[in-house]
Amino acid sequence: MSNSDEPKWAAGLAKPPAWRAETEETVFENPWIRLTRHRVLAPTGNPGDYAVMRPKNAATGVLPVHDDGTVVLVGQQRFALGNYSWEMPEGGAPLGEDPFDGVRRELAEEAGLEAAQWVPALTMELSNSVTTEMAHTWIAWGLSPVPVAPDPTEVIAVVRVPFLDLLEEIGRGTVRDSLTVATAYKAYHMAHNGELPPALAQAMLGRV
Repeated sequence: MSNSDEPKWAAGLAKPPAWRAETEETVFENPWIRLTRHRVLAPTGNPGDYAVMRPKNAATGVLPVHDDGTVVLVGQQRFALGNYSWEMPEGGAPLGEDPFDGVRRELAEEAGLEAAQWVPALTMELSNSVTTEMAHTWIAWGLSPVPVAPDPTEVIAVVRVPFLDLLEEIGRGTVRDSLTVATAYKAYHMAHNGELPPALAQAMLGRV
């Protein structure tokens, strides 16, 4: 991490030694992830046994906002938790690909939309104690329809809801996808602080 990537309050603060991997063994691999096991030395100097899940894609997501302040969400079954999840259009971009190209593709494939305007929202480390997975999200507007092309394993529902309703459902715990939650709160912050077009922000915040 360079100094420019650090919080302002961290400037000049001493840091403990980094974790040190003494060995690396691939214990599982498929086209999407690689799981490695390591003998390590912790920052304290104590030895340990550590596993890391290494995705071969960066996570990407976009919150599409219509001119009337409604946002587009998709619903689908998720295998790992065995639940039905409402979330913004999301997907993966191979590590050699620009994540922005990946997220534009996902917006078209899942929601049947393209956007004229985009602004970066967040770059996040997802569960950084056990995985190297990074996420990149955007807010997009100036939406127009294009043909949908979902993945062969996906059955996707598409809805359009007021932005404030999305925030309410996040607060109720019915929308729990981490990229969607974080990006929605960032969008609220940006709308309040003049980082989005005024008319769009007013529509999102119910001030039309």
